[in-house]
Amino acid sequence: MGPASKRNKKKKPSFRKLLKTSNLKLENKQKNRQFKQQSSAKKQRKEHRKLRQAITDVSHKTLKPLERYKKRPEGEEEEDEEEFLESLPVDMMDEDDLEQIRAMAKKASFLTRDISSCAPVHAKKRKSEQQVKKYEKMPRKMQQEEEKELIHLLPIKDKSGLIPQSMEKPVVPEAEEEEEPIDQDELNKEEEPESVPLLTPQEQLELRTERLTEKKLRIASLSSAVLADPHVNIKKLKELRAMLMETDPCIAVTVRKLVMVSLLEVFKDIVPSYRIRPLTEEEKATKVKKETLQLREFEEGLVSQYKFFLEDLEQTVKDWKQKKQKRSQAVSLQSYKGLAEVAIRCICDLLVALPHFNFHNNIVVMVVPLLSDPDRKVSEMCCEAVRKLLKQDKLGQASLAVVKVISGMVKGRNYKVKPEVLNCLHCLRIKEVEMKKDTEDTAPKKKFMSFKEKRTNLSRMQRKWKKAEEKLQKELLEAEASESKDKKIKLHTETLNIVFLTYFRILKKAQKSILLPSVLEGLAKFAHLINLEFFDDLLAVLYGLITSGDLTYRESLHCILTSFHILSGQGDVLNIDPLKFYNHLYKTLLTLHAGGTNEDTAIVLQCLDVMLTKRRKQVTLQRAQGFLKRLSTLGLHLLPDSCVGILAANRALMHTFPKCDILLDNEMQGSGVYLPELDVPEYCNPQNTALWELHLLKRHYHPMVRKFAAHLMKGAPSEGSGALSMELSRRTPVQLFEDYSVKDMTFNPPVAGPPSKKKEHFTIGDAFLDSELKTLIDAALQNESEQTSLDFTSQHTQQETSI
Repeated sequence: MGPASKRNKKKKPSFRKLLKTSNLKLENKQKNRQFKQQSSAKKQRKEHRKLRQAITDVSHKTLKPLERYKKRPEGEEEEDEEEFLESLPVDMMDEDDLEQIRAMAKKASFLTRDISSCAPVHAKKRKSEQQVKKYEKMPRKMQQEEEKELIHLLPIKDKSGLIPQSMEKPVVPEAEEEEEPIDQDELNKEEEPESVPLLTPQEQLELRTERLTEKKLRIASLSSAVLADPHVNIKKLKELRAMLMETDPCIAVTVRKLVMVSLLEVFKDIVPSYRIRPLTEEEKATKVKKETLQLREFEEGLVSQYKFFLEDLEQTVKDWKQKKQKRSQAVSLQSYKGLAEVAIRCICDLLVALPHFNFHNNIVVMVVPLLSDPDRKVSEMCCEAVRKLLKQDKLGQASLAVVKVISGMVKGRNYKVKPEVLNCLHCLRIKEVEMKKDTEDTAPKKKFMSFKEKRTNLSRMQRKWKKAEEKLQKELLEAEASESKDKKIKLHTETLNIVFLTYFRILKKAQKSILLPSVLEGLAKFAHLINLEFFDDLLAVLYGLITSGDLTYRESLHCILTSFHILSGQGDVLNIDPLKFYNHLYKTLLTLHAGGTNEDTAIVLQCLDVMLTKRRKQVTLQRAQGFLKRLSTLGLHLLPDSCVGILAANRALMHTFPKCDILLDNEMQGSGVYLPELDVPEYCNPQNTALWELHLLKRHYHPMVRKFAAHLMKGAPSEGSGALSMELSRRTPVQLFEDYSVKDMTFNPPVAGPPSKKKEHFTIGDAFLDSELKTLIDAALQNESEQTSLDFTSQHTQQETSI
């Protein structure tokens, strides 16, 4: 046989394959049988539900039966039957028809189907049935009197108890309804019976209070029962959750809010400190102890009720967003917002309190889209919850889930989200990630030998000792918890990669977005963790943003700060000269806002620390002197808090570059004249000028500014008479600026007239002022008020003498 015949010959299926396919067919048949049983059981449950609903409807109505039948003796029944037959027009009917009518009279199924039967509504048609039988089984339309529908009114409370009230619903012809719709409330007012007295507002309020008290007691009893013994009373959670569907319009909103908050606290108390996984088929089939079975039932019931509770909360928020009117008018559309706010608060509490339990990722998916909600209260609530979660997350699993959802939302909405969404990422607790380093720097990790390597390289005794050694090594690793540390670093690395991916997307595609300040601030915080591969491109993008002119002053400061954070970390390895960033900061220093509160000063002080103090080896003396002179000029027109921070930065510069004390002398060094309008600090000849601004600042009204100016005039000594106190010398420029920052300051001039008892005309909110400054302000204002009062009395005496 040739190769062609071998190719065409079919392979016979093996016995194992046949057995496998037969097993699959058996499984499919069994699944189909189970599906049919489930569908029939579902139909039966539907029929039972309809039957129960019909029974409850009938029990609520107090209608008299249409006819009442009494049992008669057999003789009378035969006489009545004979009379009935005599009254019929028998002469026009055959005997077969009469027998058919008698048989039909005995069975009433030709009018209605038997409700109590369990057979499905749509049964299969049998081919053997004749057409006559099908025709006879069809229901006839008989002329019946229409049952009048009842409207249940509010009950009346009497000494004997509650008296139910009801009235007949008026019947309106269909033609009239189409032409002119009539309001139901007006009909109720017009046709209300005079015998039924209406409740006064006071009585309605008392009735509502009574019902609400009953519901509160019910909620409290169910909650306390579950908390007392959760393993036994776990089924009462279902009763408590059923109260979320309260239908009484008077108390529906309040009851639902109370039930939401109660369920929240109950779940926070009874939820275990581990994640509950579903049981496998083998575990379900095995026999276990009674205590284990009870624990399994408790865990299964807890997870199911927790899931249903989360679905109810999510549905409440969806109804508010979609403004979806429910069929039951228990809750109006105006109440949806209040219910949704309570539901969102419950979801946020569960997000923070139960990050280890089931369905936490589902809660994250519910909360993150609400971070950018138009409603300010909702967005602030969700942002605060996400910040708390990121701050307390130590392992990193919850942080990773939040970052993934935020990244997808920002990209899906085309970067049109609130800046608070990205500001939440600044709370990430990431300090260490896996960095790509050279092989020489990284220590080789211990790897266990494979079985093949052991067999080829080691003898039998050596393999035995090696096995015992590896077992001991693994136990030591478990004792040191090094595996959890490695897992934590991996999670942090993946989280930070997603954060940087989001930041780089915005820098590339949405440079004019309102998210740019948040991106630059985030890059400045996590810049020391960025991979070296992105440094060149990132610095080019940041400098392009600065020179474009589209950024605000604060955004350009963030760009500079981010660039130097990158260069001060791993960027030391790179040979990059950031001269253009130095020139830009030197040029824009004098544009710092001089009036009012100034939050940009803190960023400027951080930039000076990173650019000059920490990079002292890469900075020339001329550049340091140029910045020192420019900062002294800047301090003249700033508020006291910013001026103290600038002078503290000058002190740090004089300590870092001791040769800057040349500027404290009047003698000129070298040739040239100081050029203050030049934007390059190296070429403006700063060594040919002096810090004459310190003489003006020495006479400043703020005592701390005077103290720092005098300290700098003496050369900023660390010891001696001109040195600062230990507390001030240890504070950084940013900390000093925050200590003396004036957040809210207004001046109210004194009114001419007699001196008032109130001496404080400055309203300073959350400000830190020295006692000396307070006394100076009080004395100045007192002198001014006394002078105005003296002028007022002198004018008054002159007028009297002239009269």
